[in-house]
Amino acid sequence: MPEPGVERQLPTDEAQDLIQLVRDIAQREIAPHAAEEEDAGRFPRETFTLLSSSGLLGLPYDGEFGGDQPYEVYLQVLEELAAARLTVGLGVSVHSLSCHALANFGTKEQRSEHLPDMLGGGLLGAYCLSEPSSGSDAASLRTKAVRDGGDWVLTGTKAWITHGGVADFYTVLARSGGEGAKGITAFLVPGDAEGLSAAVPEKKMGMKGSPTAQVHFDGVRISDARRIGDEGQGFQIALSALDSGRLGIAACAIGVAQAALDAAVAYAKDRSQFGRPIADFQGLRFMLADMATQIEAGRALYLSAARLRDAGRPFSKQAAMAKLLCTDAAMKVTTDAVQVLGGYGYTADFPVERFMREAKVLQIVEGTNQIQRMVIARHLAGPETR
Repeated sequence: MPEPGVERQLPTDEAQDLIQLVRDIAQREIAPHAAEEEDAGRFPRETFTLLSSSGLLGLPYDGEFGGDQPYEVYLQVLEELAAARLTVGLGVSVHSLSCHALANFGTKEQRSEHLPDMLGGGLLGAYCLSEPSSGSDAASLRTKAVRDGGDWVLTGTKAWITHGGVADFYTVLARSGGEGAKGITAFLVPGDAEGLSAAVPEKKMGMKGSPTAQVHFDGVRISDARRIGDEGQGFQIALSALDSGRLGIAACAIGVAQAALDAAVAYAKDRSQFGRPIADFQGLRFMLADMATQIEAGRALYLSAARLRDAGRPFSKQAAMAKLLCTDAAMKVTTDAVQVLGGYGYTADFPVERFMREAKVLQIVEGTNQIQRMVIARHLAGPETR
């Protein structure tokens, strides 16, 4: 994980103390068990309980709910956690994403009733947008929400759901009206609702400790009091959450890349060939320099986007840019880290092969990098003509 000497741009002494707290937890509670638990496919629920009790699951939200940190600080917390274990860093990002709808579009009564437990009461959330037949084309989702008196009945299947089957609540986007984006509404569904079930988790290349599963809604009945925002506002709510969530993915990617660089540098300084450390050879030194430069560039970009968000300015284009650049950089840096370690890098005895497998998914989740390029291009040249 990042060494204490990593330069961080933090706005206050309080933020500096917060980062130190996160590093202490990461070094003491998370990193030592990461390899073993990932290999065993074990989800660290107790870690999320610890983070919740430490006030780390509500950081980007209002102070009355235990947060009130700038987004630029919250993202650097994510980076630290992801460097220790991506399952934890990404899990916190997904949890924050699942709270976004209620925190930003819920009524005062809804926020008062649910947010304290969601942000600091030990609960864990999941975000249900994607479906088996609608991933990048999220507006074509088919899960239905049908009114029945003062209730809604949800029927359908969500796919690729992080924390599927272990979450205490699900923020669900479902079709309550006609086709397209305007027919979608958001709901807050308790994890123990009757008719809600999760499939066996997917068998993944990496992040084996983080359950990713289909979630089935078989006539799940919830009160209209759990509808978030207006009917038909769901897609707008989803998009507003994704801009922030993409920055979370960018920060996690830089955390994984930093961990890979730190491992590569340590190995290169310790490993000797031809009578001297391999870190003395120019070809390898240049590789390390390029890796470090990509990390710093990615960190600067996601922080720049976060500061726009903190200032209340548009940041959608910059969020897409940050997600694109940071995750591509993580893939390149982790691959190069394996190369630095040579044959050892290809074995599970060293963590860089795990970092490389984990980096791949970051180019896919919360909008593939091809989708990010489409988003950026639309900001530059306008919508595509048909």
